[in-house]
Amino acid sequence: MATRTNLWRYRESVTEPSNVVGYDVEATDGHIGKIDQATNETSRASLVVDTGFWIFGKKRLIPAGVVNQVDHRDRKAYVAMTKDQIKSAPDYDETNTSYDDSYYESSADYYDPYGW
Repeated sequence: MATRTNLWRYRESVTEPSNVVGYDVEATDGHIGKIDQATNETSRASLVVDTGFWIFGKKRLIPAGVVNQVDHRDRKAYVAMTKDQIKSAPDYDETNTSYDDSYYESSADYYDPYGW
């Protein structure tokens, strides 16, 4: 349960993650996309990653706990997942404005092994 608790907060080793929109996202095996949105919302911190052509324009909501490092100089965020793991993650639908606890809970079910 500790991982689930930490899944929606940035790791202590991640320096101030504000203003990361537009940063590249690096999976453990290479580039996966760019950060389209970021939130530091208490207990719901996350990134929306636009995967571009790699997953046919799909976006993924990635919990903050999956982020290993943010390099502000190179404008990159590193996540503790492979490209295939991100590709298999639940879709993020930016037109849906009614994301509720059940959405975050189901996302957490998928991302839990990758959190801290």
